[in-house]
Amino acid sequence: MSKDNYLNKFIDKAQAAHLERSLFSKPGKDIPAGIVVFLVALPLCLGIALASGAPLISGLISGIIGGIVIGSLSQSQVSVSGPAASLTAVVLVAIQNLGSFDVFLLALVIGGVIQLGIGLLKAGLIADYMPTSIIKGLLAAIGLILIISQLPYALGVELEKSRMLNYSEDFFTGVQQRVLFILRSINMGAVVLSLISLALLIFWDRTPLKKLKLVPPFLLVVILGVILNQVFKLVLPSLYLDGIHLVNIPEISSFSSFVTFPDFSAIGNIQVWTYGFTIALIASIASLLAIEAADNLDPHKRRSPPNRELVAQGIGNTLAGLIGGIPITSVIVRSSVNIETGAETKLSTIIHGSLLLVSVLFLSAVINLIPLASLAVLLLVVGYKLASIAVIKSMYRKGWTQFLPFVVTTLAILFTDVLIGVTIGTAVSIFFLLRGNYYNPFYIESTKSPNGKTYRLELSNEVSFLNKPAIKTTLWNLPQNSQIIIDATFTTYVEPDVIEILHDFQDTFARENDIDVIITGLRESYNPKSQEDVAEVKAETKKVLTTPQDILDYFMEGNQRYVDGNLVSRRLRNKELMDFIKEAPLAAVVNSIDMREPLNMLLNTGIGDLIPMRAAGNLMSDFLIYSTEVACRKQGARLILLMGNSENSFIKEALECHLAGEESYLSALLAPALASGNFPEDRLRSEDSDKLVDGITRWNLEESKRRILQQSEYIRAEVEKGHLGLCSAFFDRATGKIEFSQLATV
Repeated sequence: MSKDNYLNKFIDKAQAAHLERSLFSKPGKDIPAGIVVFLVALPLCLGIALASGAPLISGLISGIIGGIVIGSLSQSQVSVSGPAASLTAVVLVAIQNLGSFDVFLLALVIGGVIQLGIGLLKAGLIADYMPTSIIKGLLAAIGLILIISQLPYALGVELEKSRMLNYSEDFFTGVQQRVLFILRSINMGAVVLSLISLALLIFWDRTPLKKLKLVPPFLLVVILGVILNQVFKLVLPSLYLDGIHLVNIPEISSFSSFVTFPDFSAIGNIQVWTYGFTIALIASIASLLAIEAADNLDPHKRRSPPNRELVAQGIGNTLAGLIGGIPITSVIVRSSVNIETGAETKLSTIIHGSLLLVSVLFLSAVINLIPLASLAVLLLVVGYKLASIAVIKSMYRKGWTQFLPFVVTTLAILFTDVLIGVTIGTAVSIFFLLRGNYYNPFYIESTKSPNGKTYRLELSNEVSFLNKPAIKTTLWNLPQNSQIIIDATFTTYVEPDVIEILHDFQDTFARENDIDVIITGLRESYNPKSQEDVAEVKAETKKVLTTPQDILDYFMEGNQRYVDGNLVSRRLRNKELMDFIKEAPLAAVVNSIDMREPLNMLLNTGIGDLIPMRAAGNLMSDFLIYSTEVACRKQGARLILLMGNSENSFIKEALECHLAGEESYLSALLAPALASGNFPEDRLRSEDSDKLVDGITRWNLEESKRRILQQSEYIRAEVEKGHLGLCSAFFDRATGKIEFSQLATV
């Protein structure tokens, strides 16, 4: 490691150590934040357990573990972990299919161990490879399932007599029967309570209540539900909710009444392992996305190590499975509340977990007064946010390549289960990825060069094995007796399989079909440092062009590449346009207004290498000579190139008018040449007009060189010193060849 790299690494560590705050460095901020997060987390722990079809105490157990255990192990300073809303559908289906909660706990233990292994193997990058459309589809499906599963609670339906929570693979079987059952057994007390709670949540930000920072709306809904239900008991007994309509967690009289142990006898059940893998995958992705969002909200912009987070989450989920919890992830809702209330360190999340433990041990009687309808309303709002119309519209605006995987994932999860649904959605997303790679591994165009029709195939920045079909199809469909230029000049990586295909094409198919193949810029092997190596080579090549003769030779080589149809591509370099135009130009090029061909292509130069100027008929005026001097003195051009072209239409028209005895505004382009005596009248009338036009153009170029050296003292002095070059060139439109003169001498 170089000294500079070592120093940079040391500085980064020092900065990280500076930002890492002691657990008790900011108690004045962390303690109030922890209390507020506890107030938000309490109803959500119960609500998510309810939505998961698990014992309500399991949600509180996971909240305690997420706060105390994961909060202590994680290196994220502001994220808060707890029961995972993103896994409610998985838990719901798993408990039903596995037959009991204690068998599900074994799946959770397995999932936690797998998650721990993912973290130890430093595979935290998996979340970066999960398409956004799949994640959004997963969340939307979870949102819809939350809404469907919580409606019965919000309406007060006696779920023990219904099949509302039977989310098997045949998801929509018996929908009509369940709907009719709901309509017959709605409890008006639950409906009234739900409508009031829902209105409170919807209009919270439009009322003075939003100023109550220490009383979050979720908690107020729960408190209001308890108070209203007690009022119903005294005033309107018909609306009073009791029994199965209330939270029911056991009083903690002993350790056995608090925990549930997993059934290890089901270790050989393949479904247990399937759900364990599903929990590990979804919980890992959800946690990594949540800590990334929390880091973005963190005012100190601290970075949470993803692999350490997975280790902490894995330990937390393993422990939750061992003592009767439900899956845990980092939760962005609690994390954002934690940040907004001023939390600085992990102390706040540990405090929130400790308060949850106290509430379970000493406040179970109070918690059992909470109506399930109040918790259901919280989950209805969460579910709508995950599957709102705005989410669907935003995905639709991203195009079919994003929208279709999103819809397929959502529907597949609803009709099957989470793992199968995510797999189907991922398959659709991969299809679009392969389709995009098929059409975008290269840029190909057909051009007419002096030697005939030529195909030029420019490889993209990176070419992987996914691009093999498109490249092979294109090359093997080229017509016989054609020419193909394969340009990899600006390609930083090419898969070995693709290199082999290119060589097979060149050595076999092209020879058998008389296809002329030119491959430029392709290396036999590529590594991560290839891009740096290319940059260094280009920088060295540029530095060599220090004298006017070097620049002139560079232009000659570039024109030869143009004639041969072997251009070095400059298309990708447009992304770095501003970087290139900061460098000094190589030359000021003065060509005729008649010439429309692009100079950068004819000379195969880079962006910003040339300062183009125009002169009618290639005759330099006084002001144009002054402008050329400024280009050299101010911009740093080291060569002045006067370029004419064959078949100059301006000079040709002026000559035709002269021979016809007609006046023309273009006559001034001929006057100096005619006055020189080199073009007498008999020659003008006897010689081929095209040759005359080219001859006058060449004479005008030499005359312009003479004028420049005569009128500009600066240019004349710099040419004499060898610091500046002056030459002429003639572009033959028929062949594409440019004929360059020698550098002028003084």
